Formats: sequence, C-alpha cells, structure tokens
Amino acid sequence: MMAFEGPAATIPRKDPLPATLSEPPADRNRTPLFFAAAAAIFLFGIVLALLGTLFGLPQVLARLHVQMAEEGDLFLLLFLGVFAASAVAGPLIDRMGNKMVLMFSALLVGLGLLGIASAETFRIAGVASFVLGAGGGGLNTSANVLVSELYGEARGTMLNLLNVFYGIGALAVPLIVASLGSMVPVREVLVGCAAAAALAAMAYALLRFPAARQPHGFRPGDFLRVARSPGVLLLGVLLFFQSGNEGAIGGWTSAYLGTLGASANTATWVLSCYWAGMIVGRAIAPGLLRRVAKTQLILLSGIGALAGCALLIFAQNIPAAAMAATLIGLSFAAVYPTTLAIAGDRYPSQAATVFGLLFAVGLLGGMSVPWAIGQVGNAWGLRAGMHLPLVSTAMIGVLAIAIRMQVRRR
Repeated sequence: MMAFEGPAATIPRKDPLPATLSEPPADRNRTPLFFAAAAAIFLFGIVLALLGTLFGLPQVLARLHVQMAEEGDLFLLLFLGVFAASAVAGPLIDRMGNKMVLMFSALLVGLGLLGIASAETFRIAGVASFVLGAGGGGLNTSANVLVSELYGEARGTMLNLLNVFYGIGALAVPLIVASLGSMVPVREVLVGCAAAAALAAMAYALLRFPAARQPHGFRPGDFLRVARSPGVLLLGVLLFFQSGNEGAIGGWTSAYLGTLGASANTATWVLSCYWAGMIVGRAIAPGLLRRVAKTQLILLSGIGALAGCALLIFAQNIPAAAMAATLIGLSFAAVYPTTLAIAGDRYPSQAATVFGLLFAVGLLGGMSVPWAIGQVGNAWGLRAGMHLPLVSTAMIGVLAIAIRMQVRRR
C-alpha cells in the first residue's frame, strides 16, 4: 500500500516499480514549453467539449442523421480514440520524447475537426470522432507528462494550472456557438479550430524539448510492472469514475436541458457555466493544495460534485441548472490533475508510462458512462440516464476515503 498524504510527505515505496527520484530537467525553455503544453491541453479541451456542444444543435443532428443512441455511439468512438492513444503515448514519450507525439497528435486533431465539419453521415462522423479522440489523447498525455517532468516538486500546482487551459478550450466552443451561432456557421468554427491545431503542430516542430527518458527503448515487461502496481491501479480506478463523470456532464448536459424545454442557445450557455466552473476550480486549486493534502482535496471535490449532480437532476428551472453545472465544474476541477500529481510524486522516472496507463484506465470510464447514458436515455428517458454520473461521483468520494484510511493505518 502507498501513502498519499500531504504535498511534501515521504511516500513509502512498496509497489513493484522503481521510484528513484530525479531532478526536473534544467531547461531554459521551461516557460515556452509550459505554454506549448498549455496549447496542447487547450486543444484537448476542445476535443472533449465538441460533441456535447454539437449535440445540442438540432441542425447538426439533422445533418448527421443520428438519434440519441447513435449520439452515445459517437461519444464511445471519440473516447475509444482517446483510450487507444493514451495507451501507446506513454511508452512512445519515454522512448522518443514529447516533440513527435505532440506534433503528430495536433495534426490528428486538425484532421478530425475537418472530418466532423464535412460529415454528412453517421459513418463519416464516427471515423472523424475516433481520429479526433486519438489526437486528443496524445496531446493530453504528452502535455501532462511534460509539465510533470519540468516542475518536479511543484507538479501539483503546475498540473492544476496547466489544466486551467483545458477548461478554457472546453469553454471556447460552446461559448462561441452560443454567442456567434447566428452569425458564424458551425462548420466555419470547426475549420477555425482545425487551423489552430495545425499552427500548434508547426510550433512544436520549432521548439526544443527535453531528451527522452528511455531513448534505448521500452520493454513490455516495464509496462506490465506498471500495470500490476496496486498504487497505480487504485489511482486508475479513481480516474475511471472521474473520466466517466466529465464525459457525461460535458457531453449530455445540453441535450438533457433540451428535454426539459430549454432552447439550444440556453442549454449551451448552461454548459458554458460548467466549463467556467472548472476553470475557476483549477485556478484556485494550487492555493488549496498549500493548505490541505492532495487526498483531502479529492475527497472534498467528490462531496461537492455529488451535491451538484443531485441538484442538476432535480433542477426545476434554468437558474438552478446553471448553479448545478457551475458547482459540478468547480468540484470536478481538481480531481484529475491532483490525482496525476500523486502519481508523478510516486513514479517520477516513469511518469510517461504511468500517466499513459492512468489515462487509458480512466478513459474506459470516459467511454462507457456517456455511452450508457445514451442507451438508458433512449430506453427510459435522459433524466434516468443522468443518474449514472451521480453514482460515479459517489464512487470518487468512496475511493478518496479508502485512500485516506490507508494513510491513517500507516
């Protein structure tokens, strides 16, 4: 078992992974590299928020000829792409470094966006969703690994700051659509996002990145040792539920409010409240981590998210729904980056592989929960489907309590 308490606590090392600490790379380009990672996580925010925004627009659903169950299938394909990329990105980063992974992933995001912009059928949209997810998964893994390596003992603070840009990216698409939807066609918004991804790929080609941690190759046995580590698996299960939560709320809130009678524009504004809450939550998380332990912050986040999900289900009007969405965003904000910071503290020399595995396990939840909501919603109504995030959010609290009990036993 492993202790996770406190920002500077000594962590017992009984997992079957080497945990030799190493200093962060002494790189004069650290600030430009942080903003390179921020651009990657910004694009990843666009990737995960995109379908949820588009499914709130009747004209998009009519163009793609999809029903509620097929919307769930598109979410599944998106997260399947993120899952596949996350599983392979870690070992690739350990062997090749971040530069190539970031460049190739940004190009995939651009291609996926162009595919969705031009899609007229469910099949084309499905392929584009998978490609979009694969690019986003590579960007997400590489950006978090890069910041974890650059900032060493400050990784908890810097990972939360990094993921502020995820919220900004996720907020950008619904905000643009809600504000300019009547003047700028959705296809043009998607083409503009694709151009931003292409510019990011060009910037990565010009920047100098730290050398790969394991340039002589990666042995399958190393990956298996990571997979068997009980500490990594526990964190992965926590991220399984959190990824499911984020995919569900980001993907289905607009459609859910539409079933309650909200207009597409109003539903998109409420979704924007969720992403705005996440931005604020990640901005204040570094200050909170100076006062509470990482596990305490995750537990408090789970409690707040549980209350927010319950309020969203039982909201009787749009202001209550907006309040619920904001609370959920605030509460979700610190869970992912703080969990990654725990993993980075424990396994700094293998951060890329560990992060990749955590994202892969977590994204199984990101695939399954939104898909399950589509199936339940198609059979019994979307309100019934929206109870699934409530269950997943409760599990975050349970897992946080279990981790804290381990700490107290030690």
